[in-house]
Amino acid sequence: MSDYLQRFLPGILLCTVITITATLLEAAEVNFTEHTYLEALVIAILLGATVRTIWKPGPRWIPGIAFSAKFVLECAIVMLGASISAATITALGPILIVGIVCIVAIAIGTCYLIARLLGLSQRLAILIACGNSICGNSAIAAVAPVIGADGNDVASSISFTAVLGVVVVLILPLLAPILHLSLTQYGVLAGLTVYAVPQVLAATLPIGALSNQVGTVIKLVRVLMLGPVVLGFSLLAGGMRPARAAVF
Repeated sequence: MSDYLQRFLPGILLCTVITITATLLEAAEVNFTEHTYLEALVIAILLGATVRTIWKPGPRWIPGIAFSAKFVLECAIVMLGASISAATITALGPILIVGIVCIVAIAIGTCYLIARLLGLSQRLAILIACGNSICGNSAIAAVAPVIGADGNDVASSISFTAVLGVVVVLILPLLAPILHLSLTQYGVLAGLTVYAVPQVLAATLPIGALSNQVGTVIKLVRVLMLGPVVLGFSLLAGGMRPARAAVF
């Protein structure tokens, strides 16, 4: 037991410090701006990239970092799915649920084709498509190990998705009066287009409480698509995963 602690503890502590720092910075951002423009995950990646640029972790730190990037991340994904109740899903009705599934599938395919036409690599195109179509950074982090994406692909896709998310949050409320959308209609639009739950809140609260409620529920159902999508890529993209040494 002591050998495992000595091997994994330094890297885990380093990741924990970065996580806590990112969470505090996100809280400070909300306190001063009343909105979440950069999620804690994006901030954590920026902090991690900064640390990696200034200082390269040695062999003492690598096992704990790898453990956090794989096992801890997988546990977080499971907990994310467990946060959504069955009652929340069934309250939407079967027609809307089927519509959400179809729109997510179409969005993934469309984003992937556009990214490939722009000359992006296959892995990067998949990450961007999943991030924009499902739940942003969480989807990228979940799909990346399945398709064998490296750190550069993850960082690039998260950066692109974050910037696009901010643009959508700023522009989307302007469409409500232009398109003469009701509160429910605007909530559905926001829930289907905005890439992360905090951004859904930022995009819907200025319009109305009903829009916020509808948009949040629809966004949570989009989050549920993460499981089937990850499973699908794990079955279809086995050839994309390079051989890697075991963590343990």
